[in-house]
Amino acid sequence: MTQTPDSQLAVIVLAAGKGTRMKSALHKVLHPIGGRPMIEHLVASAQELEPARMIVITGDLREQVEEALASRAEFALQDKQLGTGHAVLQAREALSGFHGEVLILYGDVPFLRSATMRAMRERLHESDNPAAVVLGFRPDDTRSYGRIIADDNGTIAKMVEHKDASEEERACNLCNSGVMAVRADVLFALLDRVGNDNAQGEYYLPDIVNLSTADGQPCAVVETADQAEVTGINSRAELADAESQWQQFKRAEAMDAGVTLRAPETVFFSWDTKLAEDVVIEPNVVFGPGVEVATGATIRAFSHLEGASVGEGCEVGPYARLRPGAVMEKNAKVGNFVEMKKATLGEGAKANHLTYLGDATVGAGANIGAGTITCNYDGYFKHQTVIGERAFIGSNSSLIAPVKIGADAIVAAGSAVTRDVSDGELRLVRGEQFVKPGWADRFHDTMKKRKAGK
Repeated sequence: MTQTPDSQLAVIVLAAGKGTRMKSALHKVLHPIGGRPMIEHLVASAQELEPARMIVITGDLREQVEEALASRAEFALQDKQLGTGHAVLQAREALSGFHGEVLILYGDVPFLRSATMRAMRERLHESDNPAAVVLGFRPDDTRSYGRIIADDNGTIAKMVEHKDASEEERACNLCNSGVMAVRADVLFALLDRVGNDNAQGEYYLPDIVNLSTADGQPCAVVETADQAEVTGINSRAELADAESQWQQFKRAEAMDAGVTLRAPETVFFSWDTKLAEDVVIEPNVVFGPGVEVATGATIRAFSHLEGASVGEGCEVGPYARLRPGAVMEKNAKVGNFVEMKKATLGEGAKANHLTYLGDATVGAGANIGAGTITCNYDGYFKHQTVIGERAFIGSNSSLIAPVKIGADAIVAAGSAVTRDVSDGELRLVRGEQFVKPGWADRFHDTMKKRKAGK
């Protein structure tokens, strides 16, 4: 019977590889999926198990990884890349005196679920008391994966790398993901005995299973039925595949939660997108990080949202852009080619066409006419525009911040407003309009004669 572990857990994440196939100045494990570095997906899942220690093994471009995870992990350096067993050994000093279990993960395998990690840990506590538990999977194409030779009870007889496997061993389709849970009291003693007499000349982590088995201490395998969970990412093409895989999962998750996606394959989510029930998303919508959409809102086609809060019953787009700091309160509306940045649109307020609202507060029920812009930047500093409740801003107006428009005020179309407008006031700022009857007719006659004479 499986027991719930009550001992401490340490997590080791291997992230020392060069990632040369990515051809990038950015460390491989920091390339984003759903707007979040892949290693952070993994770390977030591991943290659900509340580990006592989180140690990341770094190497190439270590400064990037350490900066990204500084508040969540400790670090150990693998100076030379001599294999996965050698990488785990670098955590020996950090885990000196640690008792419990050690979960060994890979920074470029970001989709491993916390439930799977928990199952591996629990397997360590079953009655046969295995020294290590390996995560296995059965891919359609076994390619160059290492093999796990195990009996029907999951007890491992042997683990072997593909390059070192016999034809009979390669016929086995139970493959090694690399992920492992090991009892801390045996981990480093076993690693000290691992050699590098193999095709790659490296110190393989799976060899600790063979050593433990030879010592009479069993090891076991836990299988995941979902190959996607152990997908590794080593190239831009694999990164794109992983992004596609992740987006498909998030789309299905959203629809299961009561969100309507008119064309699911055209909607792209961020890792932290929050959508309430009865939200409707039209085709070709992109969510950047930090977006929350309340119930009953509609996001129309070709809109882009990032760092924005959309209230209950709001309407966005089509072709709208909400930038960080954009807040739409209940039943507010922005239409086509409207952009908001660090701006709040009050309850029921509208900006239906061709408008820029930056560093602005718009009161409830206000109406912002087409072509209106808040001129918030003077070349050095940003300034605020405040528009009162039920104010009406006529089309093609420029509100030159800092400026306040009072409640129920009207700004006439085409105005350039540089001074505050009081409550209930009409502000009209236009040049004098001259009328010269017949002037245009005389002009056209003159120009036609001139053109004909050439």
